[in-house]
Amino acid sequence: MADTSLYTALPEVVTAQVPGPKSQALLDRRDAALPKALCGTTYPICIKQGAGAMFEDLDGNKFLDWVGGVGVLNIGYSRPEVVKAVQEQAEKYFHTIFNVIVHDGYVTLAEKLNEIMPCKGDVKKTYFANSGAECDENAIKIAKAYTKRSGVICFTGAFHGRTNLTMALTAKKTYARGMGPFPAGIYRAPYPYLYRAPKGYTEAEAIQYYLDELNRIFDEGALANEIACMIVEPFQGEGGFIPAPIEWVKAVRKICNDNGIMLIADEVQCGNCRTGKYFASEYWAEAGCAPDIITTAKSVGGGAPISAITGRAEVMDAAPAGTIGGTFCGNPLACASALAVMDIMKKEDFAGKARHIGEVVTERYKELQKEYPVIGDVRGLGAMIGIELVKDTESKEPATELTAKLIANAIQKGLLLESCGTASNTIRFLAPLVMTDEQMERGLEIFEESLKEAMESEGLLKTTKTA
Repeated sequence: MADTSLYTALPEVVTAQVPGPKSQALLDRRDAALPKALCGTTYPICIKQGAGAMFEDLDGNKFLDWVGGVGVLNIGYSRPEVVKAVQEQAEKYFHTIFNVIVHDGYVTLAEKLNEIMPCKGDVKKTYFANSGAECDENAIKIAKAYTKRSGVICFTGAFHGRTNLTMALTAKKTYARGMGPFPAGIYRAPYPYLYRAPKGYTEAEAIQYYLDELNRIFDEGALANEIACMIVEPFQGEGGFIPAPIEWVKAVRKICNDNGIMLIADEVQCGNCRTGKYFASEYWAEAGCAPDIITTAKSVGGGAPISAITGRAEVMDAAPAGTIGGTFCGNPLACASALAVMDIMKKEDFAGKARHIGEVVTERYKELQKEYPVIGDVRGLGAMIGIELVKDTESKEPATELTAKLIANAIQKGLLLESCGTASNTIRFLAPLVMTDEQMERGLEIFEESLKEAMESEGLLKTTKTA
């Protein structure tokens, strides 16, 4: 069992540097045993145990985690109720393949998600896969089955996974280097990245620009009646932590309605209370533009591998027998974990926790933006916040090296950060929503200290205030 003192601990590095000797020994073993593609040097950290928003490495260093397994740990590490739920399920049975032997956890979890998923339709159905890539790929299967069409529209900055289809959908081709050929019938439109809209445009003009570029596909890519679906992240993750403007979403919903196109909301990263709603698509539904299908993964199971695909019954029932499902999809252990996670998130108002954290962090980031000109933009929804670093606020040239130095500095002080964006110049905020106010305050202090040190190393800051 994890050390319960970690729940309220603050970051502390006790070794001369990170990694310490025990972690370095494991990293050396990793490098010898694993493919090089999995052996990066950015994060020289080896975990021993975790609790809440904190974890301890093999050398006794304590870290505040603002990455959260890249959005998996909204509920935090080692939640006792979740641990108990998995243990109790494991004592009964580890596995059935649901297509052959039905188990209650799968059905109950589907029922509970059907109740809360903010997609179109009064009667909804859900089924499960294992990962974000799988649920996105399955959503597209459903859209193709329902529409009897084959075309798919995705967007710049998108990240949907590393399967063959989802690599084709993913914009950053670093994730697909040498892996083609990819499926045909995929078309890409610009995502509404307002900070980097054409210079001089108002927000309304920028949104219209992005809509015009989307409509251009129907003239130059494929006819609208050949498109099965559009897949959109309500809050783009890997692409730079960019929220989709609601006025743009409304217009996209109308385009889909007018042309019989399914609108898929990819909530793999932004779902499960991260944005201040249980699902970010609730903001869409409130504005009258709910999606047809919602996919979600990451924090659904609190760390257990499970993802979900939800849509209205007539859409979901379009899949021919044999085209969906899989050996581990809706595994009993993962369903037990997910049911416990959902129960806790509802009872303890995790969406409210996200709003609280988001307000504090966004306010502090905006204060830093006034003091440090390398901060070009601060944007977010709930506790999903991006802070973009640039070399110059006029040219907005990405400060990629500065961002990398900030991350490296923070690790040595006990704060785990991660970048995103095409140029890797945006820091994404994905701290577990159980983070204490004291931990949040210390994390913000470390963030500023690390930024100042990074700026000093590049000659951008001449003096350092006493921390």
